[in-house]
Amino acid sequence: MGTELFQPTWKKVAWYAVLTALAVVILFPVYMTFVRAISQPRAYVLAGQPPWPVHPEWDAFSRAFSLGDLGRKFLVSAVVTTVIVAAQLTTSTLAAYAFTFLQFPFRRLLFYVFMATLMLPIEVTLIPNVQTIRSLDWLNSYPGLVAPFLATAFGTFLLRQGFRGIPRDLLDASQLDGFGHLAFLRRVAIPVTRPVVASFAVIAFLSAWNQYTWPRAVVTEGRWETVQIGLKTVTATTAEQNNLGFAAALVVALPILVLLIVLQRQIVRGLTAGAVKG
Repeated sequence: MGTELFQPTWKKVAWYAVLTALAVVILFPVYMTFVRAISQPRAYVLAGQPPWPVHPEWDAFSRAFSLGDLGRKFLVSAVVTTVIVAAQLTTSTLAAYAFTFLQFPFRRLLFYVFMATLMLPIEVTLIPNVQTIRSLDWLNSYPGLVAPFLATAFGTFLLRQGFRGIPRDLLDASQLDGFGHLAFLRRVAIPVTRPVVASFAVIAFLSAWNQYTWPRAVVTEGRWETVQIGLKTVTATTAEQNNLGFAAALVVALPILVLLIVLQRQIVRGLTAGAVKG
């Protein structure tokens, strides 16, 4: 009886041990990036690149911030990311609702065509999109940075999976109460699938914040560069300052880390719901 009493406890201890080991493995590269960021480069190499700081330079983060002009680039990236996330949430929500609750000709075929765009990497559409941006005279501008990313098929797919878990009876009942489609979407569909919406918002944020190829293609002036381009500038420094590249990488990744920590539960719930519904 005593063995049965302590068995669940030992199982928990074993699971915590395994999860702790996995966390250490996953976080170790982040720790080593921090070590490289604050260590004096030459002294660190001569010391054999140990897993602890060597001759720490605590001003590395401020120097990297100044060297890459990350303040201005943070502002550009913040505006671009906010617009893209808001636009993708709006367009994906409306499209997912239409594919789930509305009846119209060739709905299934159109959805398949919509999803087929996921198989096209950015390199395939890069040149035509850049030519379009040039013809519109949108180089070095916010419209040029955000225009190709105002809608996404992945967001439509993910939110559609969440909406498919809503019973059709709820829509019928809401229509009896006088709700139109927009009212049902705002008061029922979105609140019910809030974890899915939150998880997609995080994914959209990560995608927009980490963009490098597209901003590099449509930006020719330094004041319109994003943080990822600024990060590339810092990492191109001399060997005596290569710790600044690691410091800049941590500074640029800070908003992502904060967002993932704050919304980690919603991300897990949302992706799980999107994977198993329908």
